[in-house]
This record gives sequence, structure tokens and C-alpha cells, in this order.
Amino acid sequence: MHILLTNDDGIHAKGLHALYDVLAPHYRVSVVAPESEQSAVGHAITLLNPLRVREIHLNKNFLGLAVSGTPADCVKIAINEILDTPPDIVLSGINLGANVGINVLYSGTVSAATEGAILGIPSIAVSLNTFKDPDFSFAAHFIRKLIRRVTELELNSATLLNVNIPAVPPEDIRGIALTRQGISRFVERFDKRMDPRDNVYYWQAGETHFIREGKDIDTWALSRNLISITPLHFDLTNHAELNRMRQAKILKDILKS
Repeated sequence: MHILLTNDDGIHAKGLHALYDVLAPHYRVSVVAPESEQSAVGHAITLLNPLRVREIHLNKNFLGLAVSGTPADCVKIAINEILDTPPDIVLSGINLGANVGINVLYSGTVSAATEGAILGIPSIAVSLNTFKDPDFSFAAHFIRKLIRRVTELELNSATLLNVNIPAVPPEDIRGIALTRQGISRFVERFDKRMDPRDNVYYWQAGETHFIREGKDIDTWALSRNLISITPLHFDLTNHAELNRMRQAKILKDILKS
């Protein structure tokens, strides 16, 4: 199996290295990741600047290629230009911090996997639900087991899996839940500050506002130490609302009014 490994925390991130260390002895792993942190860039791509690619070595051994762009850029350039053969799977992570609820729209981790799905390749985004003292070892070994099942499942080419893993000891993991994306979101606040030259600047802060939505939601699963796996796709059409609007005929004769 040929795995394209990327992320949004940058090629030097410990979460990516944890996955590489677990997967490289068993599979062909190609690392193409941002040269610096690209958290919360969403599905941005670089159009107005060139993409520069350079080799990265870890402990004098070749690790992969760093790209001066976004996570989506990394997947695009890897598959279309760098790799000699397409990967069998795109793996994005392990992200520092969960990607659940509305946050998936901002996530560079999820967007890298989305780009893989757009290009017709089974893709997984994986995140660890902590920002403090992360231990990626269990998550990395879990993903190694999961990718074998995913290849057997033969995911629809337009679908990616968004995996969020509780940051608890392995013995406290209560199981796996197939979940829906919730609508919990990050509630912003801005700290107003002054720089040494008396110029005003703002530092975005805030916290996630969790909404009670039911027992099949990503945030519900994480709060109960369940691994959350959510199938996502990039068709943003609200099909139920589209059908309702068609039946209501609200646009009938609008050009004549």
C-alpha cells in the first residue's frame, strides 16, 4: 500500500512523525506536508505565489518534502506532480486538537483529506482531542488498523473519514462510534492589544460552544471517550431544502414581477 501522509501542523509536527514511525515499516509512505503550520486555513490553495518544495531530513534520514503552501496544495502537487504513482490512500494528521462540528470547515487537516477525496483517492483525517501534552502513540497504532479496514470497505470516491480520538489512556477508550458532524462551533472573542509602536492589534481567542445534539454526533462521542468516525463529502448542497424550494415554487415568475 502506498500512503500519502500530510497534515496542517507542518512537516516537523510530532503527530505526523508518530504516524510515519508506525506506518513506514509496513507500507510505502510518501510525506508531502506544509513547511510551516497551516492550522485553520480551510481549503485554501495558493494561486498568486510559486510553490517551493524542499527535502526534509530527520536524524540524517530522508523524511519527506516540505511545501511552501497549504495542506490542499500539498495533496494537489503530490498527486499531480511529485509522486511517480498515485497513492492508495491519503492520510492527514495526526492533528493537535479535535476537528468536530463546524470546525471541520476551517480545518486544514480535514481539507487535505477532502482534496484527496476530490481527486478520487480514499482519504482519512485524524485528530487527537487535546492541545496539551499529547501522546500520539495509541492514535497512530489505531490508524494503522483502520486503514486496512478502509481499503476493504472501498469508500465512495467522494467520501473521506474524519476521525477524532480521545486523549485518554488506551484502557479508557470505550469503543468506536460512527457519527454525524455536529454543529458545535468555536465562539470567537478578540483581545484588543497595543504593540510597542502604539498600533492597535487584535488576537483571536475564544472557546468551543458545545450544543447538545444527540447520541450520534461527533462531540457526543468524544465526550464519552469514544473514537468518533464521521464520513464526510464535499457536496455542500442541502438536498432537502432544494427539494422543498422546488415544491414551493418560490421562484416561479420572479423575473416577470
